[in-house]
Amino acid sequence: MSHLHLPAHRLTELVDALVEQGWYKGDAFLPEALHVPLLAEVEAMAARDALAAAGVGRGSEHHLRHDIRGDAIRWLDRESLAQRRYLEAMGELQQALNQALFLGLFEYEAHFAQYPPGAFYRRHLDSFRGRANRVVSTVGYLNADWPADGGGEMVIFDADVPERELVRVRPEAGTFVCFLSDRVPHEVLPTRYPRASIAGWFRRNASLGGLVDPAH
Repeated sequence: MSHLHLPAHRLTELVDALVEQGWYKGDAFLPEALHVPLLAEVEAMAARDALAAAGVGRGSEHHLRHDIRGDAIRWLDRESLAQRRYLEAMGELQQALNQALFLGLFEYEAHFAQYPPGAFYRRHLDSFRGRANRVVSTVGYLNADWPADGGGEMVIFDADVPERELVRVRPEAGTFVCFLSDRVPHEVLPTRYPRASIAGWFRRNASLGGLVDPAH
C-alpha cells in the first residue's frame, strides 16, 4: 500500500491559521484510509485492556487524577501499517511547519486516547512557557458519525482571555486540530459515548537543568 500524502493546500491552510490565531481546526483533514484502521486498532486495544489510565504531570510529578482526566492511552510505536502511515503524515506536517515557521521541530510523539462514557479532561495547557519543548500539539479524531448530543467536544479558549471560548470541536472522524502547546488553553467536555483520538506533540530538543526532557 502506498504512502498517503496530506494535500498541500490543507498544510498551507493549517500553517496560516497557526500564524494568525495560534490554532487550527480542519474538518475531513485525515483521509478515511488513515482514520478507519486507526479506530479499529484502538477499539481492539480497549477490548483486550491494552490501554493504560492516563496521568497528569511528568517525571516524578506524574500521577493519576481521575478528577482531572479520565482517558486511557497507548503510545504509538509504529507496530502497524496504520500507525506508520499516521506518523509519516505527521512527518510531512513537521516538515511544512519547519519550512514555513522555522520552529526547529525535531521529534513527534503521539498516543491513542480513548475516553469512556462520562470521562473528560479539565482545562489545561500542554506545555509551560519557558519550559516548552512541546511546541505544537495535534489531535486527530477517529469516531465516525459522532452524534450531535454525544458530548466529548474539545473546547479551545482564548490565550489572552482564558474564560472566553473560541471554538468547540466535535470529535468527528477525520477532523484534525493543531495548536501552540504553551499558548492555547483547552479542555475535553464529558463524553456520552466512547471517544477515540490520537493526541500528539511536536517537540524541540530542550534541556531542563542540564538534562534533556524525556519524551514521556
